[in-house]
Amino acid sequence: MRLIKELMTCTATVGLLAGLAATPAAAEKWDMPLAYAATNYHSENAADFAKCVGVGTKGALEIVTHPSGSLFKGNEIKRAVQTGQAPIGERLLSAHANENAIFGIDSIPFLATSFDAAEKLSQAATPTLEKILDSQNLVLLYSVPWPPQGLYFKKEVNSVADMKGIKFRSYNTATARMAELAGMLPVQVEAAELSQALATGVAEAFISSGATGYDRKVWEQLTHFYEVDAWLPRNTIFANKDAWNGLDDAKRAAIEVCAKTAAKAGLNRAIAYTDFTLNGLREGGMKVQKAGDQLRADLNKIGETMSDEWLKQAGAEGKAVVDKFKGM
Repeated sequence: MRLIKELMTCTATVGLLAGLAATPAAAEKWDMPLAYAATNYHSENAADFAKCVGVGTKGALEIVTHPSGSLFKGNEIKRAVQTGQAPIGERLLSAHANENAIFGIDSIPFLATSFDAAEKLSQAATPTLEKILDSQNLVLLYSVPWPPQGLYFKKEVNSVADMKGIKFRSYNTATARMAELAGMLPVQVEAAELSQALATGVAEAFISSGATGYDRKVWEQLTHFYEVDAWLPRNTIFANKDAWNGLDDAKRAAIEVCAKTAAKAGLNRAIAYTDFTLNGLREGGMKVQKAGDQLRADLNKIGETMSDEWLKQAGAEGKAVVDKFKGM
């Protein structure tokens, strides 16, 4: 009900905004590629955002979502929006930390391990991210967190030593580096391909939220989920800057209002989905538990190494963002 009320509030607000503008002459269509399944809360949130924009612009701008990598695969979305192949899209920015270390700030192990901390980190990082994305012909609209990240395995794991040689699905620089430091073998796999990778043995373990495991029914291949709350990565929704600048003021105002509501609704969805999906993993037959003392101690050492490495890569700009976050 809360989410419905938020969407209704958004609809009413953008309706007022649109009412102040002249009646639109013709509808404009924006295709919005998404990497995750239509039933994932990120995709559902994006669909609600699209509906909100349609209402707010009185149909002058139609955003059509394309989930599950059906229009562009996850690793193609950012480039597609940058180059104007798609006017808007959603992407896990940390997957592009090789372009700029700041993109990986939400994946620094054990820096922000709760929803409240993740929101503060996002607030601290947003001005810098906006500047970087602007230089890449992109306009940041909003972002939504994933639940805290945990570890999935098909066996009991009590220490990093138990991970040696495991083929570990990675989705960004941080997950690949974590695998290397733990003695595992990183394998790049997009979310839409995860089920097949697990079923065929391409990957045997991974780190993600309960949401990913639940959506992909990973209990069919895996047996254990360890809650380590390593970080809360974010999906970011951005527009092509040329397409954005081509909109009139009323359309941009409607999108901005809907974006603010989508950010809030997405956060609420993430919080609600956390317990739901962990219970779903249990119902599927997985053993869901907190990481043991030895495993957590081993992971903390890896986290310290990765944090130091990230700060060196991100330089003064990255340190300034982290310092701002810690001072909140």
